[in-house]
Amino acid sequence: MRLRNLRMHPFGNSHKTIKSYLSCLRSFVAYEKPKHPREVTTDELKQYLLYLIEEKKIAASTVNQVFNALRFLYVDLYEKPFVIGKLPRPQKERKLPDVLNEEEVMRIFGAVTNLKHRTMLMLAYASGLRVSELVRLRIEDIDGTRNLIHIRDAKGKKDRYTVFPQSLLAQLITYWKTYKLGTRGWLFPGEKVDKHLAARSIQAVLTRAIRASGITKPVSMHSLRHSFATHLLEHGTDLRYIQALLGHQSVRTTEVYPVRYRFN
Repeated sequence: MRLRNLRMHPFGNSHKTIKSYLSCLRSFVAYEKPKHPREVTTDELKQYLLYLIEEKKIAASTVNQVFNALRFLYVDLYEKPFVIGKLPRPQKERKLPDVLNEEEVMRIFGAVTNLKHRTMLMLAYASGLRVSELVRLRIEDIDGTRNLIHIRDAKGKKDRYTVFPQSLLAQLITYWKTYKLGTRGWLFPGEKVDKHLAARSIQAVLTRAIRASGITKPVSMHSLRHSFATHLLEHGTDLRYIQALLGHQSVRTTEVYPVRYRFN
């Protein structure tokens, strides 16, 4: 199977994952050229990963991504599970997330004058949303009566519910009326109403707000999600409940937040 045909393959991987796999496999094919990937031995696969780790100094998370791409190629496509049975796999670094305190969060909101952009940042923080989830929200996903947001087709292709705080209702209604939105469709449309706003656009807004507010921490949209989880913990919210809100498959992923809190 040619690499370009991966996009049409029926396995349940997201577009983003397939795009990542394609990039990893193109680099692998170029490295092994002129040998066809089917002819690559286990030892040669190991040597390639060791080359990435020891010579290219690639981050462990990236090497693991390459590992997953190779496993997909050999196990799922070539049906040769024995080929990658004993490949080296580095441990991912356990880095604490960058977290804003509540005063810094309010400074960021105050630095954004555009109603749409400020509403997006406030909602991302108040509901612990990934930026991909934020931009793909639809009007019908907001349940103001039950104070819930329905997150559809999230990471791992799973739906979940997260909180929609009543404190944000007036802000959202003002935004909805100002932009004359209907009862269905994208909550945050782009220039064309049938397309949602691009994730990079709201990230650029946050970057400008960080600069304007004088915050020197390395902050991204994901930092708002980290801050949401940390602040819930600081206010005594149960870890398992936070896990469910964030959509973490394992509580271990969520446990990084109390580690940060204890040593802050």
